[in-house]
Amino acid sequence: MLKRWDSLPGYMRNDTVRPYYDILKKRWMSLLLKRTFDFAISVVLVVILLPVMVIIGIGIMADSKGGIFFVQERVTQYGRKFKIFKFRTMVKNGEKLGDQVTVDHDRRITKIGRLLRKYRLDELPQLFNIILGDMSFCGARPEVPYFVRGYSKEMMATLLLPAGVTSEASIRYKDEAKMLEGLCDVNKVYAEKILPEKMRYNLYAIKKFGFLREIWIMMKTVRAVMR
Repeated sequence: MLKRWDSLPGYMRNDTVRPYYDILKKRWMSLLLKRTFDFAISVVLVVILLPVMVIIGIGIMADSKGGIFFVQERVTQYGRKFKIFKFRTMVKNGEKLGDQVTVDHDRRITKIGRLLRKYRLDELPQLFNIILGDMSFCGARPEVPYFVRGYSKEMMATLLLPAGVTSEASIRYKDEAKMLEGLCDVNKVYAEKILPEKMRYNLYAIKKFGFLREIWIMMKTVRAVMR
């Protein structure tokens, strides 16, 4: 459920965020269904996919040095920071060896990591983030604090909901890594061009927020990955 308006962080209480807040407040039933669905389905999927995750973990350890998981600080609902879980797809400490954004043929990506990224299997551990309430199946992708600090006042509205594993923006920019490949300043191009475009879809999703619409987005994501 939503916090009271006067309980939100000060930087979120502005005139451009308020209309989005009012829309979500009226759709409290969809918010309740969203959280119930997230928790129940993620628990079921963890049980079903646990053998697959064990196999992936063994493959990661055999492919390169380092741990199985990649853990990074991201930002979710109300600007709260949390640790996102992913299967490691880069070399050990790869996040410290380059840009915040990973391009398609990034040298830091391992052999098995490339396969995991292609089918988005690296994101399976985020089921635990969903169980903990840090994330949802559907919502704006969680950004690192570096990019959140550059959000416009209106972009802050995306922090009214938990960060998501997928969204309309994620589907439309599934080839984002290819788009950024070969650029001199990847972080700058992402912050000034890609992120604002993705945010248009994320903000529109809040205006049209509804539980059934989120189920539809999840179905579109599965179809996009299978293609």
